[in-house]
Amino acid sequence: MKIFLIAEIGINHNGDINVAKKLIDASSDAGFDAVKFQKRTITQVYTKEFLDGPRESPWGKTQRDQKMALEFGIKEYDLINDYCKEKNIDWFASSWDNKSQKIMNRYNFKFNKVASAMATNLDFLECVAAEKKPTFLSTGMTNINDIEKAIQIFKNHNCEIMLFHTVSTYPALEEDLNLACINSLSEKFNLPIGYSGHEPSVSPSIIAAAMGAAVIERHITLDRAMYGSDQSASLQEDGLSNLVMVLRKL
Repeated sequence: MKIFLIAEIGINHNGDINVAKKLIDASSDAGFDAVKFQKRTITQVYTKEFLDGPRESPWGKTQRDQKMALEFGIKEYDLINDYCKEKNIDWFASSWDNKSQKIMNRYNFKFNKVASAMATNLDFLECVAAEKKPTFLSTGMTNINDIEKAIQIFKNHNCEIMLFHTVSTYPALEEDLNLACINSLSEKFNLPIGYSGHEPSVSPSIIAAAMGAAVIERHITLDRAMYGSDQSASLQEDGLSNLVMVLRKL
């Protein structure tokens, strides 16, 4: 079985389409199968109180300034769609609200992805499952009951689902990764399991694959020193190449 490799660009483009294209280039050159972005309706995902709160960033002094600057719209995603076709690499996005999920349907993705933060939002899960596309569900911060409820929703819609083991710290320490949970999830739910890593090192993803993870998703960056909450939890270009080389050998 060939392991499916996803390069999670997320918001590491810092609102710059040229940075996004460079990250797509790096993913394609390294041999990843797909790249993934994120989509939010800022005013639905965050409260006004939160958005009005202070946050120093290159774009201003509030949380709203930062969140809005990092959010790509249809204009940017049209360019990304064309560029990924040119580079012959699949792409998709994890939405964080129902409106965003419906907006992104215009691109007819092969897959859906539910982020850990959305895994307990049952209304959102219904929205995703109703599309009946194969769906990756990250399980960071969930408990067994949460996962059971999510799986039942997808079963009710006859929608294929794969669980991703992940630890929702950025960056995650290797001693906190609990990779044995890959086996636990597989045994309990009898579903294919993937791994989404937020650690800055390569080896845990290789161990996860050796334990049976069928999909590996890794955050990527041009430079871990760049501004951004996810940059330090990501692999740079040399790490990407090393990861793909070893996983393909495996």
